[in-house]
Amino acid sequence: MIQRKVLKNGMTVVFKERKNGVVSLAFAVRQGGRNEFAKDKGISHFIEHMLYKGTPTRNTQKISMEIERNGGEMNGFTSEEVTAYWCKMPSKHLDVALNVLSDMVKNPVFDSKEIDKERLVIFEEMKMYQDNPRMHIMDKIKSLLYMGDFSIPIIGTKESMKSNNQEKLKKFFNRIYSPNNMMLCVVGDADFNFLCDFVEKNFKNKESMIEYPKIKLQNGEKIEKRKGIDQANLVFAYHNPLPNDEKFYAAHILIVMMAGGMSSRLFSEIREKRNLAYAIKGSLEGEKDFSYSQIYIGTTQDKIQHVKKLILDEFKKVNKTLDENELNQVKEQIIGNYLISQEDSHNILMNLIIEEIKGNAQEVEKFIDRIKSVKLKDVKDLAKIKNYSFFALVPE
Repeated sequence: MIQRKVLKNGMTVVFKERKNGVVSLAFAVRQGGRNEFAKDKGISHFIEHMLYKGTPTRNTQKISMEIERNGGEMNGFTSEEVTAYWCKMPSKHLDVALNVLSDMVKNPVFDSKEIDKERLVIFEEMKMYQDNPRMHIMDKIKSLLYMGDFSIPIIGTKESMKSNNQEKLKKFFNRIYSPNNMMLCVVGDADFNFLCDFVEKNFKNKESMIEYPKIKLQNGEKIEKRKGIDQANLVFAYHNPLPNDEKFYAAHILIVMMAGGMSSRLFSEIREKRNLAYAIKGSLEGEKDFSYSQIYIGTTQDKIQHVKKLILDEFKKVNKTLDENELNQVKEQIIGNYLISQEDSHNILMNLIIEEIKGNAQEVEKFIDRIKSVKLKDVKDLAKIKNYSFFALVPE
């Protein structure tokens, strides 16, 4: 059972008990790349980096040592609609985890020298994404699916990163990081009332202002050439119903059916039958205000248009050949994968955070029933791909 409570100070506490001597927890803020205008793009991610750089009572080393020397591990992430700071450790050290993470999200120092140093680190991170063909095409396909602010990668641009100084980061942090825009999610051996009491005592009531630039959809195609690579990397993507739409779960089934493992339709058609690719991977991307599916394939340069046609042809076949038997098999695959993922408390934690961003973490308990309830017609209808985006990075 998932327990959830919005406290008087505005913060939401979400808890799922597991009696196994381990606890995973995160403080998360409902702010990510989706909430940024172009001029500020990447600031949420920059702040995530800076919160590990120290507080008035803990420097970078002390933060990591308190967690790691007590048997834990820690990290953070910034997505489109949430920034989170998490750790996983023996439950007997829950108090250590709470104290360290709460100190980080309340009291960052934003030292100007550290800001300048971390900016260089982020520039290197940008180069890593650029140099990795698979990471690069995932950024590019998003720019073909959306216009304006939302089309820019979460990490931002060199221009927006250069504008991030101490004053700007502090002002942004003070506006965003307040209890009504935050959550504490915990999975493991803990007590819900204790967690609520901790948050009430350590976070004062303060309201924040979150911005929501309009998300503008589009579709496009582009081929980019690059020296020094031997393989053509391509991605095919299309918009889905939003997560609050019941047909979102039909979209989940469709992408798994098409590119979810060695038993998928495209793996069979493109790799096994025709030997045109090694890697064929599908994924569904979406949080609250956006959703799209993407299919990644690595192939030879002269085969990209052929592979693209095979993808489109296979979607057309779904409407003619999909039956209840195949639908039920894919449902069983998704449910089985979901249950396996629940063995790890960290995976449960991530699911709870994303579901809370969508509206209410307790809705995650309905996932299996919603997959089971998807109708054959809904999957067939979604397979009638009318508009899509396509990007390929090919050898020059």
